[in-house]
Amino acid sequence: IAGSAASGDDLVWYFSQVKGTMDDEVSDPDIISTVEFNHDGELLATGDKGGRVVIFQREPSTKASGSRSSEYNVYSTFQSHEPEFDYLKSLEIEEKINKIRWLSQRNQAHFLLSTNDKTVKLWKVSEREKQAVGFNLRDEDGQLHAGLRPRSLIVPHYEPMELMIEASPKKVFANAHMYHINSISVNSDDETYLSADDLRINLWNLEITDRSFNIVDIKPENMENLTEVITAAEYHPRECHTFVYSSSKGTIRLCDMREAALCDKHAKIFEEPEDPNSRSFFSEIISSISDVKFSHSGRYMITRDYLSINVWDLNMESKPVESFQVHEYLKSKLCSLYENDCIFDKFECCWNGTDSAIMTGSYNNFFRVFDCNSKKDVTLEASRENSRQRAQLKSKKVSQGGKRKKDEVSVDSLDFNRKILHTAWHPKDKIIAVAATNNLYIFDSNN
Repeated sequence: IAGSAASGDDLVWYFSQVKGTMDDEVSDPDIISTVEFNHDGELLATGDKGGRVVIFQREPSTKASGSRSSEYNVYSTFQSHEPEFDYLKSLEIEEKINKIRWLSQRNQAHFLLSTNDKTVKLWKVSEREKQAVGFNLRDEDGQLHAGLRPRSLIVPHYEPMELMIEASPKKVFANAHMYHINSISVNSDDETYLSADDLRINLWNLEITDRSFNIVDIKPENMENLTEVITAAEYHPRECHTFVYSSSKGTIRLCDMREAALCDKHAKIFEEPEDPNSRSFFSEIISSISDVKFSHSGRYMITRDYLSINVWDLNMESKPVESFQVHEYLKSKLCSLYENDCIFDKFECCWNGTDSAIMTGSYNNFFRVFDCNSKKDVTLEASRENSRQRAQLKSKKVSQGGKRKKDEVSVDSLDFNRKILHTAWHPKDKIIAVAATNNLYIFDSNN
């Protein structure tokens, strides 16, 4: 699958750092709800349930060693969304950040899109190292002088100041979604982006906030006939006219915007054939796709359902070219997972920079890394107990009953409240970011 051979390093990881508190009682606003590296990996953004966006910047290389550190420190923090109330529907709109997407960098400033359930915002993050001084009609605080006419003419000029990071909202894209936004994706042309909710996908121009174009609408005339909802959507990384969206029925539809203005008729549909013998009450729930991601090359895509992660070739719709089981040992636990609502958890997935490995999360703060070339995989844990600098993460194994080996974890002892839903992989380096409730773990595979 991969464009370059994997060395096996993608399965060996070392602890780098952890950001967050050690409190046993985690307040809901502090729970991380999305993680995203920018295009060169120098910045890492997280959004939380409290509507905040925290941007981390990678440490520069040291003169002594010349090698880059894998540590990230806080660069900027700002409140992206506030709680609102829809008076027409008597509905409270949460401030929780559902997704963050970076735009390609064109100048010294950085731009990113962030969204909650209803509103997408475009933010500009920039540095200011100089300030204007020497005004004729006002003082340094901006207050007007008492005298109307200055006695001498001063030429204003810039002077150095302490570095200040400013985050300012440039655009607000609102009032276009009836249902909760689950995805945003920036087009490769860097001029447009799409936003998707349960039943519709809208196309926006980054410069125009008062209107968008509806490109997918699966809402039936009678809502009683509703059989599926949109769960995720993403643009192709290279072809600006192509995008995919996944559904709760386990299907992925690829659409070509050159065919029609409304892409209700897909160009391709990717669907795994169902085994009638394995059908159960939970089949439809666990087949619902929670995330879809194109490979960097644009040739493949990965989809994550509740129990597995599939690799699809865009040229073959009939079945995935690879299928990896994430936590097959939970098949016997589906009843209890249904009762505690964990079966509805939305796990994300991501590619590494060379498309040779993929990563996704699980329960008990476990996360899984799969090598697409060797077909090997590893289960690792994000835990403060293993947070010594450069400590190698130990592979974890889960036993399904019977005699349990010394290093194995029993499936009955898994903590379903400790879950890793959001992960991100550095686009160019062997660094991963893993969000575990209110903690952000950074691991690297650099020797």
